[in-house]
Amino acid sequence: MKQHDVIIIGAGASGLMCAIEAAKRGRRVMVLDHANRVGKKILMSGGGRCNFTNYSVEADNYLSHNHHFCKSALKRFSQWDFLALITRYQIPYHERLHGQLFCNDSAKDIVDMLINESQRYGAEISLNCHIDAVEKNADGFRISSSQGEWQSESLVVASGGLSIPKIGATALGYQIAEQFGIKVWPTRAGLVPLTLQPEDKLRFTPLTGIAVPCRISNAAQSFSENLLFTHRGLSGPAILQISSYWQPCDALEINLLPDQDLFTDLKLKRQQAVKAKLQNVLADYLPRRLLQALLPENLLASNLVDCSDKELKTVADNLQCWRIKPNGSEGYRTAEVTLGGVDCDAISSKTFAAMQVPGLYFIGEVLDVTGWLGGYNFQWAWSSGWCAGQFV
Repeated sequence: MKQHDVIIIGAGASGLMCAIEAAKRGRRVMVLDHANRVGKKILMSGGGRCNFTNYSVEADNYLSHNHHFCKSALKRFSQWDFLALITRYQIPYHERLHGQLFCNDSAKDIVDMLINESQRYGAEISLNCHIDAVEKNADGFRISSSQGEWQSESLVVASGGLSIPKIGATALGYQIAEQFGIKVWPTRAGLVPLTLQPEDKLRFTPLTGIAVPCRISNAAQSFSENLLFTHRGLSGPAILQISSYWQPCDALEINLLPDQDLFTDLKLKRQQAVKAKLQNVLADYLPRRLLQALLPENLLASNLVDCSDKELKTVADNLQCWRIKPNGSEGYRTAEVTLGGVDCDAISSKTFAAMQVPGLYFIGEVLDVTGWLGGYNFQWAWSSGWCAGQFV
């Protein structure tokens, strides 16, 4: 049987960060992963450039049944701490909208950095290792795997959630939690494109490829981002963000001109006797195909000067208070994250240890903490992994 002080299940962002920190303390660390490559989710994120953190990170950027749980970790290892590590490795990066930070070259720079740090401090990584069973014994934990038996004093579950199964996502972390009597909140896909009702799909599929800025809202949240029409439904940053707050049967309200007072604009143009068809006037605001999908053909064909206030109000409402009820989401196949997971009330926000199971830790996406789009989920991985690494 192979003996280690710490065994970490999962060679992703949180698992590797925990391994590095634990190894710094002189702990003998082994990271086990069933994948054939380290950090697969890191490598594919951000279009291959990894949105690794954000300039502005607050607890309000996260969803959890325990809203306060993430605060301590985000404060103890912040975005600035991770940026210091990036800077030490001279990894070039750039800022995009809303403070999002991406690698200039490749997400591989981040993975290489984590591997180098692991090797520097002596943390070991074993890939293609499938976990068969986990047992607690007098000396800690025994892990049965495709590579034999492992024994450790501490066991860290950093196995992630269910999103993107094609790269190996499994429910292992939730199963381990339940095995030890720890509550797991129901899971669902987050940061995911939404599908449409059959009649709406027929109506909007011809718009595939059109992207427009919008403000999208429901009773829980509102985001100002781009909306993208696809052949399956609605996507783009706006949809991904609101999807984490959307529940089946809920309607969404979309303002396609969030920075305009369209009704007032149209009345002013009418007063100025602008001699043009309404569809030509509106083409200055939105793509014609989108207008044709949202407004009656006879109204679009009207001359602006002949339109009544009621008709102009109808136009403004259809474009700025467009309500649509999605049919569902694309599910874990395309979801960036998993909502729900291991109950944070059962975990120490300081050490990330399970309160009722000495030596057992949970970090990263497996926990019931889900960030917004924009680098927040990676920052949670860095923060939770770093904090656990100080105690395992």
